[in-house]
Amino acid sequence: MCGIVGLYFKKKKLHNQLGFYLSGMLDNMSSRGPDSAGFAIYNNKEEKRYKYSLCINEKTNFKKFKQEISKNFKNLDIKTISDHVILYTSTKPQKVIPFIQKNYEDVLLVGYGKSIEIFKQVGNPKDIVKKFNLQQFSGSHGIGHTRMATESAITINGSHPYSTGEDECLVHNGSLSNHNNLRRELIKKGQEFNSLNDTEVAAGYISSKLSKKKSMKNTLEDCLVNLDGFYTFIAGTHNGFAILRDEIACKPAVIAENDDYVAVASEFQAMAHLPNVNKAKIYEPEPGVVYTWGK
Repeated sequence: MCGIVGLYFKKKKLHNQLGFYLSGMLDNMSSRGPDSAGFAIYNNKEEKRYKYSLCINEKTNFKKFKQEISKNFKNLDIKTISDHVILYTSTKPQKVIPFIQKNYEDVLLVGYGKSIEIFKQVGNPKDIVKKFNLQQFSGSHGIGHTRMATESAITINGSHPYSTGEDECLVHNGSLSNHNNLRRELIKKGQEFNSLNDTEVAAGYISSKLSKKKSMKNTLEDCLVNLDGFYTFIAGTHNGFAILRDEIACKPAVIAENDDYVAVASEFQAMAHLPNVNKAKIYEPEPGVVYTWGK
C-alpha cells in the first residue's frame, strides 16, 4: 500500500501556492506509506538552462564537488536544499549525466529537464516534507508519493518519483508482475536503471514510448497491454500529468476538479484541505481509462 498525489493548477495566479497545498496532500497520505516519500515540482521559469536534481551522499566532499562542477559546466548556478542539489546549467544532458555517473558514485541523479525538480528521501513523509521545505515551492503542477516498501529495499533508489527521461516522472501504487522481463528488454534497447524497483521499469517503458513521439494518452494505453499487475499511475511531463488505473482497478484513486485545479490522490482525505474542494466535481477514475490534463 502506497499513497500517490497530484495537483495541477489551471490558473497561473495560483502557482505560488503549489507547495503549500501539495505538502498537505503528502502529509495526509503518510498513513499509506511510512517508509519514504518524494515529490516532483514543475516550474517552467527556466527556458535556456537545464535543471539537474541530485541527492548528495554524506560521504561526498561537497566543496570539492562544487569546484569541479563549476569548471566543467557552463552558465552554472547551484541551489542546495538539505541533502539535495539543483544544478542550473546550459550544458546539455548528453554531457552532464555521463560526467556525474563517471566521477561521483555517491551522487544520485534523481531527475533532469528544464522544468522538473525532484526531491525524495527515506523516512516519515511528514518529516521529509519539512526537510525539503515543500511549502515554499511554486509551480504549475506537482506529483508526490508516500511509500510502504514491498518488493524492494527502503532506500532513496527505491523511493518515488522515478524519472527516466527529460522532464518526466512517475509515481505508482501497486505492483507489477512482469517487470524483470520488461527491464531486460528495455536495457537491450539502451534504457538505464538505478534500482530493482518495478516502478522504475514502468517509468522506463513510458519514457521509451514518449521518445518515439507517442502521446502520453497512447503511451499509457499501451501500458494496459504490456504491463502485468495492479497499478494506479500518475505520470508527469512539463505540460501536465495523467492518471491511469489498470483494468481490475483494485488500487484506489479519486479526482477533484474545478475551474482552478485538478487534484488526484489515493484517498479523498489527501485533498480535504484544498480550497472549495466540496464544490468540485469529485469522481473515481474508471478502470483502464487514461485521464490527462495540460497542453
